Amino acid sequence: MTKDPLSVVRPSSFVVRRGVWLTTRVLMIQGTMSSVGKSLLVAALCRIFKQDGWRVAPFKAQNMALNSFVTRDGREIGRAQAMQADAAGVDVTVEMNPILIKPEADSFAQIVVLGKPWARLPAGEYMRRRGELWNVVTRALDALRAQYDVVVIEGAGSPAELNLKRGDLVNMAIAEYADAPVLLVGDIDRGGIFAQLLGTHALLEANERARIKGFIVNKFRGDARLFDDGVRILEERSGVPVLGVMPFIHDLRIAEEDSVVLETKDERQMTKDERRRTKDIRLSSFVLGLDVVVIRLPHISNFDDFDPLRAEEDVSVRFVDCVEDLGEPDLIILPGTKTTIADLQFLCTRGLEARLIALARAGTPVLGICGGYQMLGSEIRDPLRVESNETHIAGLGLLPHVTTFEAEKQTVRARGVVVANEGLFANARGIEIAGYEIHMGQTRGEGAPLVRITERGENAVDDADGAVDACGWIAGTYLHGLFDNDALREVMLANLAARKGVARATRTRFDRDAAYERLARVARANLRMETIYRLLTKDG
Repeated sequence: MTKDPLSVVRPSSFVVRRGVWLTTRVLMIQGTMSSVGKSLLVAALCRIFKQDGWRVAPFKAQNMALNSFVTRDGREIGRAQAMQADAAGVDVTVEMNPILIKPEADSFAQIVVLGKPWARLPAGEYMRRRGELWNVVTRALDALRAQYDVVVIEGAGSPAELNLKRGDLVNMAIAEYADAPVLLVGDIDRGGIFAQLLGTHALLEANERARIKGFIVNKFRGDARLFDDGVRILEERSGVPVLGVMPFIHDLRIAEEDSVVLETKDERQMTKDERRRTKDIRLSSFVLGLDVVVIRLPHISNFDDFDPLRAEEDVSVRFVDCVEDLGEPDLIILPGTKTTIADLQFLCTRGLEARLIALARAGTPVLGICGGYQMLGSEIRDPLRVESNETHIAGLGLLPHVTTFEAEKQTVRARGVVVANEGLFANARGIEIAGYEIHMGQTRGEGAPLVRITERGENAVDDADGAVDACGWIAGTYLHGLFDNDALREVMLANLAARKGVARATRTRFDRDAAYERLARVARANLRMETIYRLLTKDG
């Protein structure tokens, strides 16, 4: 690569859209299927372009995910685009992900448009109506192109899903609109890399194939030189250059958007007995550390809340969805969920409800976040049928509060001060924390609060959030990002260690920026960046 990557880029042609001159360079990353690593590659390129002096923004027209984030102006977008904006060193805005689809139970989904709920629709109805949103998508992209030097666009799933191409909002239709060169990514760790890349390429129309300017082979384990013949075969069969073989990056603590990342490939292929034996071995290896269980709800959301815990060397974080795997952990976390009522019913049918209550009453610490906090109360009410056809359902009864779903969703960044000072939060009173809220319900009760909220968005407030029982070992909060607060996380883990009678081996400062730097460093070493820079010109 040249010393100055900008020197290889010729000025782009001017484009006028809606009265605005657009000179921004665009590049699109598409995949052969979901979870091939598109989001992380976009993040890597965003960080590289930032390092090289460009003002860069990510863009994904339509995102289907339960991991979401709140913009500064209180709008909701996909968590992956917030992560990519963070890698780019810019504040995330709703234009970076104008459509967010949040799946619910019974094949319905909440459609979030420009950060606000637009409709709750069955899948088929959304497919029929998505054409209404084309102007929303293109206006959002144009707005970014008017503000930034580079926009890195992420596709969704595969561009070769033939039954979904009509009305496409997110893959080749966007590439065509933006006149963007496309890099096609395949996941070699899943196997079938030739079928993935060559098959996808063959299924595209001729004009779409012309947009594919390079292949990227992702998640290669071992010495990439062993795939030299594979590179040659891909290039000879397709006429498309392979612009890199990216290695499988272990322990990269960067937010993913798909819950499939909570399982390893090996776990997905194991029988139930094999999974249990593997987890027993894992548990025994952490006997001197802390064992944290996160209940893996069917509609779990914002599971990146637990990345800071997973980064702690003496903490094991297990995602569990059956009683047999629960064990007797040091902390149980009920995470956020898109469908609190349906997932609470899931706990009951799986026998997890009774076991959770028994463990909590026997003294096991339990923490609920957002939907998990709602579950801990005595009752959940849904008089407007916002979430389901159930107008009310009994909660776990571990905290004395009632949640009522309302039509308006609360989406806001928040700051506050911890006021609890017992049990899990001993010595935490006075710690300042930050996070964000995304919830439909309002929770009221007589329990002591966990946090006093001092800011919501740009407004100073003095509101109570969350609840803690008298002993401080059962608690809940609406704040996502709780464990990102280093001082609070350290106090909580110290209290758990003291309760267990073990000494903490390490103190880890969770640093996402270091992860972005590492990701960019690996990408620079394994991608043909000079060629990618040349693609950033219209005629490159």
